[in-house]
Amino acid sequence: MMRAVLLGSAGSAGESPPGSGPSPRDRLVEQLTRAGADTVIVTSDPAEVARLAQEASGPLLLCADDLVAHTAVLRHLATSPVGPTVALVLPEPPAGDRIGVREDRGQVVAAVPPDTGSVTGGPVPGEPVGGGSPGAGAATGTFGGALRVGTPDLPALAAAAHAVAAARTVAAPGGATASGAALGDADGTRGTPVDDLFAALAGDNLIFSHRVRLLVARRVRGSAERRAAEAAVAAVPSEPAELRLAVKERDDLFTTYCVSTWSPHVTRLAARLRLGPTGVTALSVLFAAVAAALFGLGGRPALVTGAVLLYLGFVLDCVDGQLARFTRQFSPWGGWLDTMADRAKEYIVYAGLAVGVERSGLGNGWALAIAAITLQTVRHMTDAWYGVLHDEAARRPGPAAGGGIGARLSQASNRVQADTGSVGYWLKRTVVFPIGERWALIAITVALFNPLVSLVAVLVWGVLAAGYTLALRTLRSRSMRIAVLSTVDTSAHRDDGPLARWLGTRTRLSGPLPAAVLAAFAAAALLGTALARDGTADRRLVLPAALLVLVAALPAGRAHAGPLDWLVPAVLRAAEYLFVIAAGLLGRVPAWLIFALLLALALHHYDLTARLEKRTANPGSWVYGLGWDGRIILLSAAVAANAATVVFAAVAGYLLVLLVSGALTTWSVAARSGRRVAR
Repeated sequence: MMRAVLLGSAGSAGESPPGSGPSPRDRLVEQLTRAGADTVIVTSDPAEVARLAQEASGPLLLCADDLVAHTAVLRHLATSPVGPTVALVLPEPPAGDRIGVREDRGQVVAAVPPDTGSVTGGPVPGEPVGGGSPGAGAATGTFGGALRVGTPDLPALAAAAHAVAAARTVAAPGGATASGAALGDADGTRGTPVDDLFAALAGDNLIFSHRVRLLVARRVRGSAERRAAEAAVAAVPSEPAELRLAVKERDDLFTTYCVSTWSPHVTRLAARLRLGPTGVTALSVLFAAVAAALFGLGGRPALVTGAVLLYLGFVLDCVDGQLARFTRQFSPWGGWLDTMADRAKEYIVYAGLAVGVERSGLGNGWALAIAAITLQTVRHMTDAWYGVLHDEAARRPGPAAGGGIGARLSQASNRVQADTGSVGYWLKRTVVFPIGERWALIAITVALFNPLVSLVAVLVWGVLAAGYTLALRTLRSRSMRIAVLSTVDTSAHRDDGPLARWLGTRTRLSGPLPAAVLAAFAAAALLGTALARDGTADRRLVLPAALLVLVAALPAGRAHAGPLDWLVPAVLRAAEYLFVIAAGLLGRVPAWLIFALLLALALHHYDLTARLEKRTANPGSWVYGLGWDGRIILLSAAVAANAATVVFAAVAGYLLVLLVSGALTTWSVAARSGRRVAR
C-alpha cells in the first residue's frame, strides 16, 4: 500500500476561486490517486509527515502543491523500479529559491542550495572520484517537488521530518524560520516543506534520480505560471510520449538504429493484445531456441532463417523491457526472468552453433562454445562488480588522489560519454561488445558464412573487448581507491561453500585477489597440461591442482578492501570454470556435457548477480549449492575415481533444480512483499 502526501506552503497557488471548477490542489489529489496512491493526505506540517513515516507500512509519495505535471510523470515516479527512494528531477537549471541537484549514474549525489554556486558535498561531475575539487560543481537539474520514499528509508524520512519541523518552529527575525539557513539560503527564507525534506534527506541517504523527459512537469508561482504550465501539459499527448519513454534513453549502436527505430510499434501492439512482459520474454526465448536448432541443422536456408529469427528474438528481448516500462508492470519474477533468459538464450545459441560446426565437419565446435561461454560469463561478472564500484564512487568523494593515468582516463571517458552521438561515443559503446552487437555479429556471420566463423568471430571480438575493459577498469579503479566487496556479504558473492567459510575463519592469510589469481593460474595450468597431452595426462594430476585452487579459500574471511578486490568474484569464476574444463578432459567427459555443466554453473552465478542487483537475498543457497570449493572437491574426487561423466551430469542437473526451486521460493516471496525490479 502506498500513501501520498500533498504538501502545501504559505502563499502557494493551491486553491481556485469559488465556482471555477476543481482547484489545482484537488486536481493533484486526483492525479496522485491515479498514479497509484491508496490515500492522499493534504498537510503543510512536516511533523505530520514524520508521524506518517513512522506509521507507514509501504512507501510514501511526497508532492508539492505547486507542481503541474502529466499524471504519467507522477505514476512513473511512484512505480519507478529503482530505489527505494526516488526524486523527481527537472532538466532545467535551478532558479530563484529552487533546490538544484547534481546527479551521477542515476543517483542524486548532492543537493545545490538555492541562490548558491556550490554544492553541499559529493564528487564533481566529469571528474574522477578522488581527483576532483571537493564542494565545487554545478547542478545538473532542479528538484521537481515530488519524492517517493521507499519503506527501508521511512525511518530516515521520519528523522528528517522531525528535524525540519523543529527548525520551522524556531522563530527568526521578521517572522521567518531557521530552516532556510539549513538549506543554505542567503536571506534565511524557508523553502517549501517538500524542498526542506528533500534537502534533509539528500545529505546522508541514497536517492535515485527520475528525470522528466518528453512529458511536462513544472513548479509554478502564481496563476499566470500555472495557466502556462497547464497549457504546456495539454499540448503534449501523454500516450505517444510514454511509448517513446519506454525506449532506453541511451542504448548501444545496433539496438539504437536497428531495433529501437521500430520496436515501439511492437510494444504498442503487445500492450493492446494484453500480452505481459513475461510473455514477450518467453517468445524471445522461443525464437532464440528455434534459431539455435536451425544453426545446428545447417544448410544455407536454415542458417539464414535462423539468423532472421535470432534478430527477431533480440527485438522481442528489447520489447519485453519496453513493455514493462510502458505498462509499468515491474515484478521480481519478471526482472529475474529477464536477466536469466538473456544469458540462457545466448548460451543456447552457442550450443546450436557448436552442433552446426560438428555436423558440418568444420572442427571442434564444442571447444569453441566452451571457450565462448567461459569468456562471456567471466566478463559479465567483472561488469557487475565494476558497476557496483562506480555506483559507490558516485555517492561519496573518496580521498584526494594525485591524478595519474587512471584519473586522466576517467576524465577522458566522461568527456566521450557526454558527447552523445559522436563517433567517439559510439566507438566507446561498441568496442566493449554489448549484447546487441554480439547477436548482430552472430546473425550476420552465420547467414553469410557458417557457424564456425560465428563462434570464432565471437571469441576474437570478445577477447579484445575483455582486454580493453579489464585494462581500462583496472587503471580507473586504482584511482578511485574505493572498496565495495567490504560492504556486502563477501562470502555469498564469492559463492563460498562450507569449507571456504570454515577456512576463512581459521586462517590469517590476507590478499584475497592474489590467492584467487593463483587459483586461476593453477586451473589454467591443469587445463594446459590436459590439452597438451590430448587427454592422456594422468588424471591424478587433478588432486594437487585442486589443492592449489583451494588456496583461494584461505583469505575468504579477510576484508576485501583493496582497490582491485572487486575482481575477486570474477577471478574465482574463471578458476572454477577452467578447472571444470580440465577435469572434464582428464575424466573423458563428453564435450557437450562439459558445456552443460558450465551452463548450469553460469546460470547459478547469474542468479547470484541478479540477487545483488535486485537486492534480494537467498539465505542458505551457499550450503545447498556446495560453493565453488565444494564443487571443486567433488569433481576432483569423481575424476580420480573414474566416475567423472556421471558426476558431471549429476552436478549439472542438481544446480538447475536448485536454481528453479530457489527462483520459485525467493522471487515469489519478493513479489508478495511488493518489491519492484528494474528490467
